[in-house]
Amino acid sequence: MTGSPCGRKESEARFPDAIGVFIGENGAYTTVASAVAMLVVLALTFSVAVACWSLSRAGDVQSSADATALAGSNVVSSYVTAATVVDASVLSLGLAGMSTAAVGTVALFVPGAQAAAETMIESGLKMIQTRNRFAASAADGLATLEKGLPALVAAQSARVCAAQGSDTVSYTGVALAVPATSASDLSVIDEDQIDAGALEDAAGDLAEAAASLDDAQGEVARAREKAWLADCGSEGPSMRERASSLTELSDAENPDYASSITWRVDAGLERARAYYRWRLDHEAPQGESVEERADSAARAVFYELAVDALEEATIVDEASTCAIDMPYLPRNAEEMRETAAYTDARWPSTVKDGKRTLHYGTDCPGATGEAGPLVSLSDIDEGKARECSVCGFSIGDVAKVPAASTSIDNGFEYHLRAYTQALEAYERARLDEIALEEAARDDAADTGDAFEDAFQSLAVERPQIAPPGRYGCVALVASGEVESPEVGGGSLAAQARVPERGAVAAAVLAPDEATAENNVLSSFFSSLEERCGSGGAVGLVDSVMGLWGRLLVSYGDAAAGVDELMSELLGGLDGLGGGAVAEWLADRLEGIVGALGFEPADLRLKKPVLTNSSNVLEAGGAGSVADVQDKLRDLPIGTTDPDALLRALGYQAGEEILATEVTIAEIPIPGLGSVPLTVRLRDIAGAGRGR
Repeated sequence: MTGSPCGRKESEARFPDAIGVFIGENGAYTTVASAVAMLVVLALTFSVAVACWSLSRAGDVQSSADATALAGSNVVSSYVTAATVVDASVLSLGLAGMSTAAVGTVALFVPGAQAAAETMIESGLKMIQTRNRFAASAADGLATLEKGLPALVAAQSARVCAAQGSDTVSYTGVALAVPATSASDLSVIDEDQIDAGALEDAAGDLAEAAASLDDAQGEVARAREKAWLADCGSEGPSMRERASSLTELSDAENPDYASSITWRVDAGLERARAYYRWRLDHEAPQGESVEERADSAARAVFYELAVDALEEATIVDEASTCAIDMPYLPRNAEEMRETAAYTDARWPSTVKDGKRTLHYGTDCPGATGEAGPLVSLSDIDEGKARECSVCGFSIGDVAKVPAASTSIDNGFEYHLRAYTQALEAYERARLDEIALEEAARDDAADTGDAFEDAFQSLAVERPQIAPPGRYGCVALVASGEVESPEVGGGSLAAQARVPERGAVAAAVLAPDEATAENNVLSSFFSSLEERCGSGGAVGLVDSVMGLWGRLLVSYGDAAAGVDELMSELLGGLDGLGGGAVAEWLADRLEGIVGALGFEPADLRLKKPVLTNSSNVLEAGGAGSVADVQDKLRDLPIGTTDPDALLRALGYQAGEEILATEVTIAEIPIPGLGSVPLTVRLRDIAGAGRGR
């Protein structure tokens, strides 16, 4: 063929014989070529898959180490939360008991509240005793738990590490608490026990003083009521009613008082003064007869005597003193002879035949003869003068003015005498009350001192919570050799073999900003609600146990919380008539609470976050990263027993791990009994062993 050497076709000259296997005469790919291409693609795909699997296995160990470190730090975070809740419970329970007992001591002096006050004191003292027991157990429980905390960190982290594995790959690892020792100072939780006995003794003495004072105040109230009834409180005749019937005094001069509480003790004296002044100013004979004019003269001298006597009367009734000088007006001739009406020379006389005659007045028809000097009614009894044969005026005429009106309740003098008698009893009772108030104030001062000492024992610095792992947790995780699964029957891609590998990770606690819904206490009570279910626990979480709960949730600023609560509780007693001692003691207690030096507590949740392992190691003085890498090589691959893992790394924590359980404390909750904060170390250790 022209142009073709040796007679070959053009296509044959273009492709060598070997290539012709893959490219046909027409230039298209042959079946062999297509098959080879598919095999190459499959081989590459399987090879890439094996490579990706190998890279994934090599990287997963770091993810497992991260999870292991976070699991270890989460144990430390739980402990910090538990320790904070314990301290908050100890502090708030003590403050609640103190506040309850303190307000109860004030209520001892509130009339009618003594029984409730004693119940409050008893409840407060029981809360204080519960607080003391709780504090003692809590301090021991926290200290015990801290000793086992490295083991808890190891057990929990080993369990989480093992859980990262699968049927084809397993991880061996553990987190180490850095440092492994504690620097906590938990002594303040229990070192200042409240002396409930001293408070009980002081409150008992105060209760006795309050009871005696209450008896005296009862006598004062009864005497006061009698005086008020005589003056204006009686529904029938009284000084006010008689004055209203017998005079034209204004309401200002003759006032009414609805109760003995609002009534002034000297109101009766002022009323009597106004009454007798009016009667004296308006006295006139009720007829023209000699007898009527003589009776008018007798009434006038009696009214004048009453005005003068009452003008000299004094009533002083103050907080620290009571002095009443209230005279009795004469009610018969014998008593009248002891007055100026009998001895004063004020009556006109006439002289006839050398004898003096006493008359009621110069207008007496019997006043004939020469006018004589003024004489007294006593002159008749002494023989120095004689009665007038016409008017017959004598001391008996003056005495009969108050005689009848003092004997029957239709007379003003009857009620005036009852008022005066009641004032005498009132003065005696008030003097007893003042003396008992002074004694009660002394007892209240002693009680205040006891409460001040007790409150001060609570106002110490909050405990320093610095457990093992406070600088973080370092995780060491290793995985053994593993082969990739066969692909394509092993003909298209060789199995990959990933050698033993390890990783180091670290986690540290970082504070999360505290809010009303996100803080240590809200976290605790949220878990408590889940544990207790509905009913009482719901109310517990909503109102957080009333009095104690209010102080518990104000733990972050305890000083403000107890100050507000005390002011509210004591304010509820205002207006109930507690008296001077109650007011003084309330002011003293509020002053004590206001001066408490509580430091605000940090309620921020501490959450685990990943960090550079060198940061944790340097902060905790746990060596270098190289040291940790050396320890990583010592991990017994395939082991999930945290005790064995710790021993391999040079740590000994077997005794703590094998402990059955640690109850940090029993948190008492009114209405629900108590909620234990318990950690079962064996359960955690068993889970870590994969059993």
